[in-house]
Amino acid sequence: MQEGKEESGAAAPPLLALNHVSRLCSNVKKSIDFYTKVLGFVLVERPPALDFDGAWLFNYGVGIHLVQSKDDDKLPSDSHHLDPMDNHISFQCEDMEEMEQRLKEINTEYIKRTMEDESGTKIDQLFFNDPDGFMVEICNCENLKLVPAGSMGRIKLPFDRHNPPLDLDANSNPSYSY
Repeated sequence: MQEGKEESGAAAPPLLALNHVSRLCSNVKKSIDFYTKVLGFVLVERPPALDFDGAWLFNYGVGIHLVQSKDDDKLPSDSHHLDPMDNHISFQCEDMEEMEQRLKEINTEYIKRTMEDESGTKIDQLFFNDPDGFMVEICNCENLKLVPAGSMGRIKLPFDRHNPPLDLDANSNPSYSY
């Protein structure tokens, strides 16, 4: 098979990695506090051309873009509903006990479960909601083998190419507007 071609003969799309997830929020500052203090994201500058309330966060090779909601009907109606089979974003974790302790310390309601496959491989999962009711999963899913199941392409694992350049020389105390 030619490089960049899928089994169907069509060219694979020139994608590198997930760049960001966008979340509507009822209170940007409250969401910034959650994603930075609970999940360790870092507040980064947004382009000045974005003339609406919001914030950009980044860590672990992915961004979270918070956008102030103008319509509460677009937010989850039940901020306490936890169902692992519902929409969520998942983060890989290297210390599940530490993460669970962090959730307990901030009195965050969560569901904990362990799944085991037929080979005896176990994965642990924690499910909880952000301040607006969007579900978050923390897992040690790296324990599972990633096995292509007849998909039409090959799996691309970008290493450092998809990370944006980091400007460590920027002003150490930039002003942020929430």
